[in-house]
Amino acid sequence: MLDLIKAVNEWMWSLGLLIILCGTGIYFTIRLRFIQIRKFGEGMRLVFGHFRMNGEKREYGEMTPFQSLATAIAAQVGTGNLTGAATALVSGGPGAIFWMWVSAFFGMATIYGEAVLAQEYKTTVDGEVTGGPVYYIRQAFKGTFGKVLAAVFAVFIILALGFMGNMVQSNSIGAAFAEVFDARNIQIPPIAVGILLAVFALFIFVGGTKRLAAVVEKMVPVMAAIYIVGSLILIAMNITSLPGALKMIFVGAFHPQAILGGAAGITVREAIRYGVARGLFSNEAGMGSTPHAHARAAAKNPHEQGMTAMISVFIDTFIILNLTVFTILTSGALSSGKDGIALTQEAFVSNFGGFGDIFVAVCLLFFAFSTILGWHFFGEINVRYLFGKRAVKVYSVIVTAFIIVGSTLKVDLVWELADFFNGLMVIPNALALLALSGVVVKISRSFSRKK
Repeated sequence: MLDLIKAVNEWMWSLGLLIILCGTGIYFTIRLRFIQIRKFGEGMRLVFGHFRMNGEKREYGEMTPFQSLATAIAAQVGTGNLTGAATALVSGGPGAIFWMWVSAFFGMATIYGEAVLAQEYKTTVDGEVTGGPVYYIRQAFKGTFGKVLAAVFAVFIILALGFMGNMVQSNSIGAAFAEVFDARNIQIPPIAVGILLAVFALFIFVGGTKRLAAVVEKMVPVMAAIYIVGSLILIAMNITSLPGALKMIFVGAFHPQAILGGAAGITVREAIRYGVARGLFSNEAGMGSTPHAHARAAAKNPHEQGMTAMISVFIDTFIILNLTVFTILTSGALSSGKDGIALTQEAFVSNFGGFGDIFVAVCLLFFAFSTILGWHFFGEINVRYLFGKRAVKVYSVIVTAFIIVGSTLKVDLVWELADFFNGLMVIPNALALLALSGVVVKISRSFSRKK
């Protein structure tokens, strides 16, 4: 089964999806006149100007702008930042990180468009403000085709994030704590971690949007700050290796053999494939997931929420993920032969000793758990769209089951399944984004002039 999924992913990610994702980002970047550069400062002021941890509510939506941003970042900052970065380095070489940066830069324009459309076409269902790709897909394509495409997207995101994606999160948490336990000769099966994780997740699931928003707006800033400080200390301890790490990334992007040697067998195509795929899994730009959170924000206008969304990609990829990359490269852990979260833990253990693997495991626990909450929420919106409110409880129970199962599987299979379903959900979302690009440009120019 693993070989079959790998073969499909190799075909899907080798050309088609790379063109769709990067092409959409380039197209929006040009049409929006490099908005990710022009409006970066304004976006930063919007994000930190809305910083709250007191559960404040607004009149016209279910979340404050900061709560919606925290929910989006909670979904983005997960295993992709600690485990995904490591697997990209192993599978695509250090050069994969360069292509991850490229895709994230253009992805900032893509996610701006997603957030703008989510705000523009949000609606109220059962007394709750809601929105997301299923709603703007139907605006982009009228009639039966739009309904079918929206339904297809809804199915794909439920499978990709609610089920397979959350398996990745629990798998990485289980693997991280397995490293901690094994190093200390403690015998605790990974499924025990999965069950404990599922119980806490279900408690928040049943509390609905209010409980989710209250948790993530407090968890996200704290967890990010702790990991940033720890990573910066490690990088500072190996600061003399930083120039070499940068060289590995830039040279490896175009000549992987010059960095890894011909025996590694990594090509430029694989560097691009793993860089873009892991970057997508991390920042989710173009996937159609985070618009669900941005639709719930009580923003002044769609343009402001779009700028807020851009900053989420910057925080995710250019700050959090880069810290993982440089801790691995500057510490020399890449030559350890380890993969996944074990590689990230090796980087910290080599500098912090026995505390290192515990630090990474705890950080990953909070990162991945927050992602589980965000992805369950995104899937829930689409379950409501397809099957109605009554199906949500069934969906939540199934998600908790996948969390438990995911903690016991092999890391290769889990990541390949995630790549497969992530790729499928990109297509209908990208089609709608391109079809409604004129709406995004019009809104951007209109509110920019008013500003």
